[in-house]
Amino acid sequence: MKDFIIPDDRDMGTPATKGAPVTLSIDGFDVTVPEGTSVMRAAAEAGIQVPKLCATDSLEAFGSCRLCVVEIEGRRGTPASCTTPVTPGMVVRTQSDKVRKIRNGVMELYISDHPLDCLTCAANGDCELQDMAGMVGLRDVRYTAPEAGTLANHFEARNTSGESNPEWLPKDDSNPYFTYDPSKCIVCSRCVRACEEVQGTFALTIEGRGFDSRVRAGTPADDFLTSDCVSCGACVQACPTATLQEKSVIEMGTPNRSVVTTCAYCGVGCSFKAELNGDQLVRMVPYKHGKANRGHSCVKGRFAYGYANHKDRILNPMIRDSIDEPWREVGWDEALSFAADRMRGLQDRYGQKSIGVITSSRCTNEETFLVQKLARAVFRNNNTDTCARVCHSPTGYGLGQTYGTSAGTQDFDSVQYADVVIVIGANPTDGHPVFASRLKKRLREGAKLIVIDPRRIDLVKSAHIAASHHLPLRPGTNVAVVSALAHVIVTEGLFDEAYIRERCDWEEFQEYAAFISDARHSPEATEMLTGVPSEELRKAARLYATGGNGAIYYGLGVTEHSQGSTTVMGIANLAMLTGNVGHEGAGVNPLRGQNNVQGSCDMGSFPHELPGYRHVKLPEVRKIFEDAWGVEIDPEPGLRIPNMLDAAVDGSFKGLYCQGEDILQSDPDTKHVAAGLAAMECVIVHDLFLNETANYAHVFLPGSTFLEKDGTFTNAERRINRVRKVMAPKNGYGDWEVTQLLANAMGAGWNYTHPAQIMEEIAATTPSFANVDYALLEEKGSVQWPCNEANPEGTPMMHVDGFVRGKGRFMITEYVPTDEKTGPRFPLLLTTGRILSQYNVGAQTRRTENVVWHEQDLLEIHPHDAETRGVKDGDWVKLASRSGETALRATLTDRVSPGVVYTTFHHPDTQANVITTDYSDWATNCPEYKVTAVQISPSNGPTDWQEDYAEQAARSRRILPAAE
Repeated sequence: MKDFIIPDDRDMGTPATKGAPVTLSIDGFDVTVPEGTSVMRAAAEAGIQVPKLCATDSLEAFGSCRLCVVEIEGRRGTPASCTTPVTPGMVVRTQSDKVRKIRNGVMELYISDHPLDCLTCAANGDCELQDMAGMVGLRDVRYTAPEAGTLANHFEARNTSGESNPEWLPKDDSNPYFTYDPSKCIVCSRCVRACEEVQGTFALTIEGRGFDSRVRAGTPADDFLTSDCVSCGACVQACPTATLQEKSVIEMGTPNRSVVTTCAYCGVGCSFKAELNGDQLVRMVPYKHGKANRGHSCVKGRFAYGYANHKDRILNPMIRDSIDEPWREVGWDEALSFAADRMRGLQDRYGQKSIGVITSSRCTNEETFLVQKLARAVFRNNNTDTCARVCHSPTGYGLGQTYGTSAGTQDFDSVQYADVVIVIGANPTDGHPVFASRLKKRLREGAKLIVIDPRRIDLVKSAHIAASHHLPLRPGTNVAVVSALAHVIVTEGLFDEAYIRERCDWEEFQEYAAFISDARHSPEATEMLTGVPSEELRKAARLYATGGNGAIYYGLGVTEHSQGSTTVMGIANLAMLTGNVGHEGAGVNPLRGQNNVQGSCDMGSFPHELPGYRHVKLPEVRKIFEDAWGVEIDPEPGLRIPNMLDAAVDGSFKGLYCQGEDILQSDPDTKHVAAGLAAMECVIVHDLFLNETANYAHVFLPGSTFLEKDGTFTNAERRINRVRKVMAPKNGYGDWEVTQLLANAMGAGWNYTHPAQIMEEIAATTPSFANVDYALLEEKGSVQWPCNEANPEGTPMMHVDGFVRGKGRFMITEYVPTDEKTGPRFPLLLTTGRILSQYNVGAQTRRTENVVWHEQDLLEIHPHDAETRGVKDGDWVKLASRSGETALRATLTDRVSPGVVYTTFHHPDTQANVITTDYSDWATNCPEYKVTAVQISPSNGPTDWQEDYAEQAARSRRILPAAE
């Protein structure tokens, strides 16, 4: 496989523009660039570098450093090239004696206020100030540095270390990942502008004047840790000196090689350059050509990769006969033979369908494809499922029914053309922060926002943005709210009749219109049920229907309900009603939770579908795979995860191979999951750490991180991104190799030698991937499926000329209340979600410095509910439901409405899912995490169940010393 050739990575100084071609002359060379291009970028296009410090192509031109001055024929003075747009026939001189003298003087002033410790500076060799000083030919400085001024004294008074430094200001080391050294700040404002323009947090400012000017994070009482800084790294990336510097670079030195790969956290699918010294990873830098992130990142992808080297990581296979015994380290051959013999023995005793697999949404497409193939071609059953069952399975069903395909309609770039955005059941700033930054930028440009969420998320109101409408619905009433929006659009005649007649089934629409026009769906009729003021809902509906391009983004707050599939279909109805599918700035877009949850669905992880969302009952589909695999495929759908657990408790399901998922922590009704796992006779966990599920495992196969493997991830916009091996697997094998070894131990005879071969098999059997191969991905960087003969370079936008299913289908969305009800014993409703610094069950992020921001799960409770229960901020409280109870600390906030409480699920010592019920979506069995009736009461600490669980977990993780 040829190496990826990184495209032109030069910093062009200012962003690219689109416009009519303009030709000008720069230093005697004719250059043609789009209208609106800066002189600086035009010069860069011609291969002429103009010195710069405040300019970078990820930010709008600023024009403060005065280092980029040029002469333009016919104009007075020496304008800044970064802020001067090109004009036809313009004649520019970038290297005249006059501009060289000005630049030299400007650079001399910068250096006079900068420590000359280049040899020992962490940015030595990677410092733009150093580079520009050489570029302008500065060889001497006539000025002496000013003495520490009042601001320096102010900083020294705040120096918590107690050290005194009379010459320079003290460093701020509060952030776990980077340092701020104000003595090296040249006040270029790039960090401040990056925080504003790219991230949208507005956490940084410039304080002071003249030589006392410095960057400030937050108020004078703040440092980088306590300020509003979200540690996305945009400021560090923008800094041209060592003022803001990664601690890893300070410790390990400047990296000397890089590999482009894809982040393994959320479904945004950010591209990164992994920068290394030898095989030692020094830092992850967001890749400017990444089409999902466009050079931006969040704290997880940018910094939280340290789990790959954590001491908890298991690198050797382990086995045990019983879960009561300690683990015993063995070689790969013994572990795989042990696992294969057990699984075959179970099938011999209990039947062919007594074992199954769970694929991982954190592993690559190729690895996931092999795991479901293991079930179908080796176990010879369809007992395969994935974590998408418990998050986005209603997306697949709902969008499949209405549009004909189980994925979002747009790419992330589309948001920049949206005029009205609905965010429902999602918290992008915490769950999908890079997309959230792009959304916030569009909102600052004037787009309108409607937030539908029980909780006041940051998007409702934060720096320089505010939602036009926040509909704080009662948990469990999504369908009623979406139907009320549709009711307003239909009854007030706001629907797009021409679009519906052309693109949708008109007769079905008339039936739907009659249904939705019923008075019981009106905002006034549903107000008491949903808690959403009727007039506010009507205004929101009118805004979405009449405000221009309307885009809908939704998350687990939509899907993880007993009516998750119904809500997805209701959202699809809204978009069709208003003609908002098939063009830029519109669409219906699920924000996928994990890095490859889309890919795990695409690869056939569900028990009823083969790769490409084709039902296993169809003989023509089975034949494709039977011919490719040389085996007969069972036409009967297999067991879903909940069915596997039920069957295990009943005694008919006995063995499980679980790759890269922690169902004991992530799935609902923890006690039932534990009972199911305990009833199995062979549980194989294939993971990085001894997770909670491994408490009940008999075989542990060590996994590899995304840094140690080749393959592809598919993100929330259907984008297939390459994952490239940055370092050798610490356990000796990539995850695809481990699955192949297990399959071969069971007699499969697989002989893949590289993931590229697996992708060839995927392409040969899956129509939406028909044109995908690694050569195409190396050439294009990434593509979005469907990628086939009709769309050889992928499909950024779906349903442009018509829906995949032909005519768009309006679905009847009757509201059916959940069986989970509040009452005197359990009067509150619990809903759950994520937080920015942590990811999913926390297995990765809890093993990084991210714990400084979230060291434990907290229960958010409204002050009114807390007061009536005698609960104060920070108190231990018992959280009890009909399923179980746990204890955690309370935090009082009006982010939640009275009657609603909220918590995250990142820490296993809380085990929030011991509270959640086994109610699930009517169509897909997606659990109803978001609606649980609970009661809160004061507590003295962890419950008996938590203490018993911790004791059992400690026993299950014992590892015998290695034999001498």
